[in-house]
Amino acid sequence: MEAFATRYCQCNPDVFQSTDTCYILSFAIIMLNTSLHNPNVKEKPPLERFISMNRGINNGGDLPQELLQKLYNSISNEPFKIPEDDGNDLTHTFFNPEREGWLLKSGGRVKTWKRRWFILTDNCLYYFEYTTDKEPRGIIPLENLSVRELHDPKKSNCFEIYNANSKGEMIKACKTDGDGRVVEGKHQYYRMSASSSEERDEWMKSIRASITRDPFYDLVSVRKKKVINKK
Repeated sequence: MEAFATRYCQCNPDVFQSTDTCYILSFAIIMLNTSLHNPNVKEKPPLERFISMNRGINNGGDLPQELLQKLYNSISNEPFKIPEDDGNDLTHTFFNPEREGWLLKSGGRVKTWKRRWFILTDNCLYYFEYTTDKEPRGIIPLENLSVRELHDPKKSNCFEIYNANSKGEMIKACKTDGDGRVVEGKHQYYRMSASSSEERDEWMKSIRASITRDPFYDLVSVRKKKVINKK
Protein backbone atom coordinates (compact mmCIF):
# COMPACT_ATOMS: atom_id res chain seq x y z
CA MET A 1 0.00 0.00 0.00
CA GLU A 2 2.83 2.39 0.86
CA ALA A 3 4.60 1.58 -2.41
CA PHE A 4 1.36 2.20 -4.31
CA ALA A 5 0.87 5.59 -2.62
CA THR A 6 4.43 6.63 -3.41
CA ARG A 7 4.20 5.55 -7.03
CA TYR A 8 0.79 7.15 -7.54
CA CYS A 9 2.03 10.50 -6.25
CA GLN A 10 5.09 10.29 -8.46
CA CYS A 11 2.88 9.80 -11.51
CA ASN A 12 0.23 12.29 -10.35
CA PRO A 13 2.14 15.01 -8.46
CA ASP A 14 -0.72 17.54 -8.38
CA VAL A 15 -3.46 15.35 -6.87
CA PHE A 16 -2.44 15.11 -3.20
CA GLN A 17 -0.33 17.21 -0.84
CA SER A 18 1.67 14.18 0.30
CA THR A 19 1.95 10.42 -0.08
CA ASP A 20 0.38 10.06 3.39
CA THR A 21 -2.83 11.57 2.00
CA CYS A 22 -2.96 8.93 -0.74
CA TYR A 23 -2.11 6.22 1.79
CA ILE A 24 -4.88 7.16 4.22
CA LEU A 25 -7.43 7.64 1.43
CA SER A 26 -6.62 4.15 0.14
CA PHE A 27 -7.52 2.68 3.52
CA ALA A 28 -10.71 4.74 3.66
CA ILE A 29 -11.66 3.28 0.27
CA ILE A 30 -11.05 -0.26 1.54
CA MET A 31 -13.28 0.45 4.54
CA LEU A 32 -15.97 1.91 2.30
CA ASN A 33 -15.83 -1.09 -0.04
CA THR A 34 -16.25 -3.40 2.96
CA SER A 35 -19.18 -1.43 4.39
CA LEU A 36 -21.08 -1.07 1.11
CA HIS A 37 -20.73 -4.66 -0.10
CA ASN A 38 -20.64 -6.75 3.06
CA PRO A 39 -24.14 -8.28 3.26
CA ASN A 40 -23.89 -8.42 7.05
CA VAL A 41 -23.97 -4.61 7.13
CA LYS A 42 -27.66 -3.69 6.91
CA GLU A 43 -27.32 0.10 7.05
CA LYS A 44 -24.94 1.25 4.34
CA PRO A 45 -22.85 4.37 5.02
CA PRO A 46 -24.02 7.43 3.05
CA LEU A 47 -21.78 9.73 1.03
CA GLU A 48 -21.69 12.23 3.90
CA ARG A 49 -20.15 9.57 6.15
CA PHE A 50 -17.36 8.89 3.64
CA ILE A 51 -16.64 12.61 3.28
CA SER A 52 -16.55 13.01 7.07
CA MET A 53 -14.09 10.11 7.40
CA ASN A 54 -11.61 11.93 5.19
CA ARG A 55 -11.74 15.43 6.67
CA GLY A 56 -8.33 16.99 7.17
CA ILE A 57 -6.28 14.16 5.64
CA ASN A 58 -4.71 16.39 2.95
CA ASN A 59 -2.03 17.89 5.22
CA GLY A 60 -4.76 19.33 7.42
CA GLY A 61 -6.99 20.34 4.51
CA ASP A 62 -9.94 18.59 2.91
CA LEU A 63 -9.92 16.78 -0.41
CA PRO A 64 -12.27 18.12 -3.10
CA GLN A 65 -15.81 16.93 -2.43
CA GLU A 66 -16.24 16.16 -6.13
CA LEU A 67 -13.33 13.67 -5.96
CA LEU A 68 -14.75 11.92 -2.89
CA GLN A 69 -18.20 11.78 -4.46
CA LYS A 70 -16.83 10.16 -7.63
CA LEU A 71 -14.94 7.60 -5.55
CA TYR A 72 -18.03 6.84 -3.48
CA ASN A 73 -20.26 6.41 -6.53
CA SER A 74 -17.70 4.23 -8.30
CA ILE A 75 -17.29 1.86 -5.34
CA SER A 76 -21.02 1.85 -4.68
CA ASN A 77 -21.73 0.78 -8.25
CA GLU A 78 -19.05 -1.89 -8.41
CA PRO A 79 -17.04 -3.55 -5.59
CA PHE A 80 -13.35 -4.31 -5.83
CA LYS A 81 -12.48 -7.39 -7.84
CA ILE A 82 -9.08 -8.93 -7.21
CA PRO A 83 -7.71 -11.44 -9.74
CA GLU A 84 -6.87 -14.84 -8.33
CA ASP A 85 -3.79 -16.77 -9.41
CA ASP A 86 -5.90 -18.97 -11.69
CA GLY A 87 -7.03 -15.92 -13.66
CA ASN A 88 -10.59 -15.88 -12.34
CA ASP A 89 -11.99 -12.75 -10.74
CA LEU A 90 -13.32 -13.05 -7.23
CA THR A 91 -14.89 -10.34 -5.15
CA HIS A 92 -13.15 -10.54 -1.79
CA THR A 93 -15.32 -9.91 1.22
CA PHE A 94 -15.24 -11.27 4.75
CA PHE A 95 -17.27 -14.37 3.81
CA ASN A 96 -14.34 -16.78 4.01
CA PRO A 97 -11.62 -15.22 6.15
CA GLU A 98 -8.50 -17.15 7.00
CA ARG A 99 -9.36 -16.64 10.65
CA GLU A 100 -11.73 -14.57 12.77
CA GLY A 101 -12.54 -14.22 16.45
CA TRP A 102 -12.38 -12.13 19.61
CA LEU A 103 -9.01 -10.99 20.98
CA LEU A 104 -7.91 -8.45 23.54
CA LYS A 105 -5.85 -5.67 21.95
CA SER A 106 -3.45 -3.38 23.78
CA GLY A 107 -3.84 0.33 23.05
CA GLY A 108 -1.18 2.43 21.32
CA ARG A 109 -0.75 5.45 23.59
CA VAL A 110 -2.92 4.33 26.51
CA LYS A 111 -1.90 0.78 27.38
CA THR A 112 -5.34 -0.58 28.19
CA TRP A 113 -6.68 -3.87 26.85
CA LYS A 114 -9.86 -3.72 24.81
CA ARG A 115 -11.90 -6.54 23.33
CA ARG A 116 -11.94 -6.42 19.53
CA TRP A 117 -13.32 -8.67 16.79
CA PHE A 118 -10.44 -9.58 14.44
CA ILE A 119 -10.65 -10.81 10.85
CA LEU A 120 -7.60 -12.09 8.98
CA THR A 121 -7.94 -12.01 5.20
CA ASP A 122 -6.01 -10.91 2.09
CA ASN A 123 -2.73 -10.41 4.02
CA CYS A 124 -4.38 -7.85 6.30
CA LEU A 125 -5.64 -7.98 9.86
CA TYR A 126 -8.87 -6.04 10.39
CA TYR A 127 -10.31 -5.28 13.80
CA PHE A 128 -13.82 -4.15 14.78
CA GLU A 129 -15.35 -2.98 18.02
CA TYR A 130 -18.42 -5.13 17.37
CA THR A 131 -19.21 -7.88 14.89
CA THR A 132 -22.05 -5.71 13.54
CA ASP A 133 -19.88 -2.64 12.83
CA LYS A 134 -20.24 -1.08 9.39
CA GLU A 135 -16.49 -0.72 8.89
CA PRO A 136 -13.37 -1.86 10.73
CA ARG A 137 -11.84 0.32 13.43
CA GLY A 138 -8.41 -0.46 12.01
CA ILE A 139 -6.46 -2.25 9.29
CA ILE A 140 -2.98 -3.73 9.74
CA PRO A 141 -1.25 -4.72 6.48
CA LEU A 142 0.99 -7.67 7.34
CA GLU A 143 3.56 -7.26 4.56
CA ASN A 144 7.12 -7.50 5.91
CA LEU A 145 5.94 -7.84 9.52
CA SER A 146 6.60 -10.67 11.96
CA VAL A 147 4.68 -12.31 14.80
CA ARG A 148 5.98 -13.85 18.02
CA GLU A 149 4.79 -15.09 21.39
CA LEU A 150 4.92 -12.48 24.14
CA HIS A 151 5.22 -13.08 27.88
CA ASP A 152 3.31 -10.42 29.78
CA PRO A 153 3.22 -10.73 33.59
CA LYS A 154 -0.23 -9.08 33.72
CA LYS A 155 -1.88 -10.76 30.73
CA SER A 156 -1.75 -14.38 29.59
CA ASN A 157 -1.66 -15.96 26.11
CA CYS A 158 -0.18 -12.89 24.40
CA PHE A 159 1.44 -12.45 21.00
CA GLU A 160 2.94 -9.49 19.20
CA ILE A 161 3.02 -8.26 15.61
CA TYR A 162 6.15 -6.19 14.96
CA ASN A 163 8.65 -5.06 12.34
CA ALA A 164 11.80 -7.09 12.92
CA ASN A 165 13.79 -5.21 10.26
CA SER A 166 13.01 -1.64 11.36
CA LYS A 167 12.92 -1.52 15.13
CA GLY A 168 11.58 1.70 16.58
CA GLU A 169 9.71 2.70 13.42
CA MET A 170 5.94 3.02 13.31
CA ILE A 171 4.06 0.23 11.54
CA LYS A 172 2.19 1.55 8.53
CA ALA A 173 -1.47 1.03 9.41
CA CYS A 174 -4.69 3.02 9.63
CA LYS A 175 -7.61 3.32 12.03
CA THR A 176 -10.64 5.50 12.68
CA ASP A 177 -10.42 8.01 15.52
CA GLY A 178 -13.13 9.09 17.95
CA ASP A 179 -14.65 11.41 15.35
CA GLY A 180 -14.81 8.68 12.72
CA ARG A 181 -11.97 10.10 10.61
CA VAL A 182 -9.36 7.80 9.08
CA VAL A 183 -5.90 8.43 10.55
CA GLU A 184 -2.55 6.68 10.54
CA GLY A 185 -1.85 4.34 13.44
CA LYS A 186 0.82 5.18 16.03
CA HIS A 187 2.03 1.67 16.86
CA GLN A 188 5.57 0.34 16.87
CA TYR A 189 3.97 -3.06 17.57
CA TYR A 190 0.53 -4.58 18.05
CA ARG A 191 -0.07 -6.78 21.08
CA MET A 192 -3.00 -9.13 21.44
CA SER A 193 -4.17 -11.64 24.04
CA ALA A 194 -6.14 -14.80 23.29
CA SER A 195 -8.43 -16.72 25.61
CA SER A 196 -6.15 -19.77 25.65
CA SER A 197 -2.65 -20.83 24.64
CA GLU A 198 -4.12 -23.03 21.90
CA GLU A 199 -6.04 -20.11 20.42
CA ARG A 200 -2.95 -17.90 20.62
CA ASP A 201 -0.90 -20.51 18.76
CA GLU A 202 -3.56 -20.86 16.06
CA TRP A 203 -3.68 -17.10 15.53
CA MET A 204 0.11 -16.93 15.27
CA LYS A 205 0.14 -19.81 12.81
CA SER A 206 -2.52 -18.18 10.63
CA ILE A 207 -0.81 -14.78 10.69
CA ARG A 208 2.56 -16.29 9.75
CA ALA A 209 0.93 -18.04 6.82
CA SER A 210 -0.67 -14.77 5.71
CA ILE A 211 2.43 -12.58 5.96
CA THR A 212 4.02 -11.73 2.62
CA ARG A 213 7.61 -10.69 2.18
CA ASP A 214 9.30 -8.59 -0.45
CA PRO A 215 12.73 -10.18 -1.12
CA PHE A 216 14.21 -6.75 -1.82
CA TYR A 217 12.96 -5.35 1.49
CA ASP A 218 15.60 -7.16 3.54
CA LEU A 219 18.33 -6.08 1.12
CA VAL A 220 17.32 -2.45 1.47
CA SER A 221 17.10 -2.80 5.24
CA VAL A 222 20.62 -4.24 5.46
CA ARG A 223 22.00 -1.46 3.27
CA LYS A 224 20.22 1.13 5.43
CA LYS A 225 21.79 -0.30 8.59
CA LYS A 226 25.26 -0.17 7.02
CA VAL A 227 24.80 3.51 6.14
CA ILE A 228 23.63 4.33 9.67
CA ASN A 229 26.54 2.45 11.25
CA LYS A 230 29.06 4.40 9.14
CA LYS A 231 27.80 7.73 10.50
